[in-house]
Amino acid sequence: MIRINLLATERDRGKKKTPAAVGILGQPTTLAAIVIILLTSGLLVWRWRALSTESDRLDAEITAAQQETQRLHNIIMQVQQFEQRKAQLQQRVVLIEELRKSQTGPVHLLDELSRALPPMLWLTEVKQKENDITIDGRSTTLTAVSEYVNNLEATGYFKKSIEIVDSKTEVLPQPPGEIVRFTIKAVFLPNGAATKPAAPAAGAAPAKSGG
Repeated sequence: MIRINLLATERDRGKKKTPAAVGILGQPTTLAAIVIILLTSGLLVWRWRALSTESDRLDAEITAAQQETQRLHNIIMQVQQFEQRKAQLQQRVVLIEELRKSQTGPVHLLDELSRALPPMLWLTEVKQKENDITIDGRSTTLTAVSEYVNNLEATGYFKKSIEIVDSKTEVLPQPPGEIVRFTIKAVFLPNGAATKPAAPAAGAAPAKSGG
């Protein structure tokens, strides 16, 4: 009589299925690990690209800032050169004004000296040291010399009183026969600040003539 042990066969089959089941059960874990690795790799790549982009942007900003700094430096240099040029021009203007004033003084002096000349009187030399003036001249009469002094004082540009330092009469062999050599010293007032006679006080009674 033949006996078949079915239980043993079933047990053997159950034992053979166990490794397959374990393999099937382990597949989700492997997939999850792969997904995590892929996600991590993707995140790292994205982060690398983001950092690379940010680095490029910062490099571009640094380059632009350096260019702007150079441009501003050039502008500052131009402004400094302009200020130096402006200062030089201002110094020239001041110098020109000083020269103009120094030239105006002698011209004004000679103008006043020539306007005050009476007839038959002429000048031979005029010396100026600051505002001190020495005048040498010739005249046909001594009266003309006094008239010339009075005319100079009347202009208001010479300090009173003008001094006749020297006057000599010389005899000439030809007409006019006699000539007066004179030297006058005066103080020139460029601004016309000569002392003028004081005006009579208000309400003062006029002087009465004798008689």
